[in-house]
Amino acid sequence: MRVCLISVEIFAWGKYGGFGRATRIIGRELVKRGVEVFAVVPRRSGQKAVETLDGITVLGFPPYFPWSAKKLFRQCNADVYHSCEPSYATHLAMQAMPQAKHMVTCRYPRDTADWKMELGLPSKNRLQVLFNWFYESSATVRRSVTRADAVYTIARDLLPKVERMYGPDVPARFLPTPIPIPEHVRKADSPTVCYVARLDRRKRPELFLQLASQFPDVKFLVIGRSRDRRWGEQLEQKFSGLPNLEMLGFVDQFSSDKASETMAKSWVQVNTATYESMPNSILEASAHGCALLSHVDPDGFATRFGYHAEQDDFTHGLRFLLEQDRWRGLGQLAAEHVRETFETGHAMELHLQAYRELIGDPDR
Repeated sequence: MRVCLISVEIFAWGKYGGFGRATRIIGRELVKRGVEVFAVVPRRSGQKAVETLDGITVLGFPPYFPWSAKKLFRQCNADVYHSCEPSYATHLAMQAMPQAKHMVTCRYPRDTADWKMELGLPSKNRLQVLFNWFYESSATVRRSVTRADAVYTIARDLLPKVERMYGPDVPARFLPTPIPIPEHVRKADSPTVCYVARLDRRKRPELFLQLASQFPDVKFLVIGRSRDRRWGEQLEQKFSGLPNLEMLGFVDQFSSDKASETMAKSWVQVNTATYESMPNSILEASAHGCALLSHVDPDGFATRFGYHAEQDDFTHGLRFLLEQDRWRGLGQLAAEHVRETFETGHAMELHLQAYRELIGDPDR
């Protein structure tokens, strides 16, 4: 079987985000299972036109000339073209290879209200948001999702939104993101809380950093950096004097165990973002037995496995989780759920099953 993954990034060459991490894990695990894997992505600084990454053949095209990707899709000659998030490249792949099967996973579906929110709180600038909207959510992109041979989401509560936004020709279904399960987890002896995300305005990291000043007896660990360097430096300068706060910066989870070690020692993971779908960081922290303190509640994770800070009542929520060691039992429940639903082997078998269904050969 030959599979072409289509994504806006692949967690390498200076572009590190949730889409790229999921794409790279899926590609790496498919290679391990004997699948020939290509990935077609916008080419980043320092990236060659053809690269090999974890056994994946990565083909890059100039970001502002996406039409050149059509020849790359023909070059792949894949059985299945899997858009790990819909984009203009999904449309180009369908044009280039109409006889192949086309599958879309909606990881972060954004409607008009969501894009307005991003314009108000841009990660870099508003021009970048407008370009992202055209590339990831224009009418052309939406029509491509509607026409796809299979449509999936990474969270069950996203299914109604995907049906409403795209009206796909086939019913959207749930397909879990593969999450590595740690073999050993040892929690810190004293209260420890982590934040694992970019320090971007939309994610409101300042709310997490403010918690550190309110809980001097709790250790606060931050993994991530801002795409807006000036904004990130301002945050660090403002909160750097807190003795219980440690800013660990960016961590490459494909070459370092620091992120896993941080989550393994943490009691609670805090997510302060205004909107998320189902972030990898929530699933990964849950796999490490962290309770969740979050403004968003994808698939009820915060409600079931922590505290849903719907009113931004993070102070009350953290106090609630730390009292009587409530975090411990909730974290254990979270770990059990992720192990049953998102464990890498299980999730990848579901991906392979989806590909086999598309090509009409369940044993291939």
